[in-house]
Amino acid sequence: MDTTEKSLVPDGWSTPPSLSDLKQNFRDSKPYHDLYEGKRTDYLAHLNIEGSVKLKKREGFSAVQPQLIRKHAEWRYAALTEAFLSAQEIYKLHPRTHKDKLTSQQNELLLNYQWNNQLNKVMFVDELVRTAVDEGTVFVRVGWISESVEQSKLVPQHEFYPASMREQVEELERAAQFQQDDPYAFQQHVPAHIQQALQLTEQEGQPIYPVYIGDEEVVEEVLVTNQPTVEVCNSANCFVDPSCNGDLSKAEFFVYSFETSRSALKREGRYSNLDSIKVSAGSVLAAPDHTIVGDQSFEFKDSARQKFVAYEYWGYWDVDGSGVTTPIVVTWVGDTVIRMEANPYPDGAIPFVSTQYLPVRKELYGEPDGALLKDNQAIVGAVTRGAIDLLARSANAQEGMRQDALDAVNKRRYKKGENYEFNPTIGDPRAAIIQHQYPEIPNSVGLMLTLQNNEAESITGVKPYSGGMSGDALGKTATGVRGVLDAATKRETGILRRFAKIMMDIGKKIVAMNGEFLSDEEVIRITDEDFVAIRREELRGNYDIEVAIATAEEDNAKAEELAFMLQTMGNTLPMEMSQIVLADIARLRKMPTLAKRIEDYKPQPDPTAEMAKQMEMQKLQLENQKLQMEIAQIQTIAQLNQAKAQETMVKAGNTQSDTDLKNLDFVEQQAGVKHARDIAQNKAQAEGNMALEILKADLAKDNQVS
Repeated sequence: MDTTEKSLVPDGWSTPPSLSDLKQNFRDSKPYHDLYEGKRTDYLAHLNIEGSVKLKKREGFSAVQPQLIRKHAEWRYAALTEAFLSAQEIYKLHPRTHKDKLTSQQNELLLNYQWNNQLNKVMFVDELVRTAVDEGTVFVRVGWISESVEQSKLVPQHEFYPASMREQVEELERAAQFQQDDPYAFQQHVPAHIQQALQLTEQEGQPIYPVYIGDEEVVEEVLVTNQPTVEVCNSANCFVDPSCNGDLSKAEFFVYSFETSRSALKREGRYSNLDSIKVSAGSVLAAPDHTIVGDQSFEFKDSARQKFVAYEYWGYWDVDGSGVTTPIVVTWVGDTVIRMEANPYPDGAIPFVSTQYLPVRKELYGEPDGALLKDNQAIVGAVTRGAIDLLARSANAQEGMRQDALDAVNKRRYKKGENYEFNPTIGDPRAAIIQHQYPEIPNSVGLMLTLQNNEAESITGVKPYSGGMSGDALGKTATGVRGVLDAATKRETGILRRFAKIMMDIGKKIVAMNGEFLSDEEVIRITDEDFVAIRREELRGNYDIEVAIATAEEDNAKAEELAFMLQTMGNTLPMEMSQIVLADIARLRKMPTLAKRIEDYKPQPDPTAEMAKQMEMQKLQLENQKLQMEIAQIQTIAQLNQAKAQETMVKAGNTQSDTDLKNLDFVEQQAGVKHARDIAQNKAQAEGNMALEILKADLAKDNQVS
């Protein structure tokens, strides 16, 4: 490891990778990469009729080559791109836990806002689809760009004194209450001098208020750009770990070569040792492993803009000798390392995602339609050239004449279009003068072309109307047409699902970056009038991302089904349900504004009908009051009757008690019980009186003795 590499080794990396180790990984991936690169070059050659596929011109023979593969690809481009560009909101976020439910909506709003406003989605989707359709494989790099500029501005200066006015104290009290209710909003929106005054108030134990003393010019950095980036990479410059077994997420390293300059590297601010770069060693022409895109003849001469090739290594390495790998990124130009650090992205993964147009089992690279149509294109070209040569090599519109048919004078008249005299010995002059015509093209030519076009259409599922745009292009019956469209739609839906997967992977990476790199508060526009503030700390969480895509045929079928449902049940459905169906139909017809208006529509009430409803309500209320009064009256009568019944029962009980008492007295008198009770009572009274008299006598004796 040279001194340049040592100077870039981060702290704590006791066993950092050497440049030779990284280059060895790069060289080990080249055979696997070159194998696909040869196939990719062949796919593009057949698509564009160039290179070894292009026929050499032969004098007297046609070199026409119909672009059958290109024709099918052109029909495929629009169908696939429209599925992603027709909807304004393609990302749907579903929270994995209950605590993530509140933040999933903000993440969804922000992600769709970035997709529609910050990323050039039209150019990106076009390049994504065209690269996949043409080459069979597409690699996308997901990153983040932050740019700031220094600006000078006047900042108010304040001195702090004890509050002397009631208004100042009240302002501090309101600010303190605001800080308690919403600390985040307080930090973001309350002026800094008021915040400092509250801190001093807490420290001093008395109200401290700021007093303006003047302005001071300061220079500060203002964030100009802070957003995610997506880039469709040139597959020829992507070198992947061959042992990933067709799954990029399992790759241990990914090397990406790109053209750059000193000026571009300095602007990014993450590279070092730029003055040590030897441009001659890293120049574009001196990098055989890098495929140049664009004009190779143009080159800047100044050192700031002169192009050279940099290699970026993303992977995993045991940097501390613990036996556990750490995500790293290393960039070099020639033999100069200009960047070495831990992977800065929050997910710690390689910032590249990929997808295949037609996947090959256990392979990272896929195939385009051109891999299936090469033979058909060659046959169509050969048959077409044969038919053209048949016509081109004939002497069409030329005339032949017997030498003795006309003399010199009459031949001149014939050429001028004048009346002439012919030699009578030759017989009929039409037999002596022959006019050549194109020969008839054999029916086998058209039959062969039709067979090849039909086979190509059955292979790809694309109907480019090679047989004309007649009503029988897809079949002669509605059932046949539906069967053909269903089969083609299934094939197209399968391709779209693979594209949707790469869009989901891109969305996951952007969501993770938003929670890490976004500014403290981001204000996004939802509609022309509505704005929402997105807070960075509220973006973190676990979410399942769904990409909402649909083909035009699928949306049209759903819209027709909903329209039929509304037509058959419209009279019985309530207004709210009809609005839901109408809004879905408008959304499927790509009219989001109308869908929003339908959802928000509330019919204005008729004043007469509203008055009638109020009067009817008052009538019902009066009837209800009358009914309540009648019920209360009935309850009162029932309670009165119940009280009378209880009184009657009490009287009956008293009468029964008197009767029982008299009966008991009669029985006791009859049996002598009452007489015996009276005798016992009198006896007890007499005994008590006697005891009392004795007690009095004893007390009197005691008094006399004393």
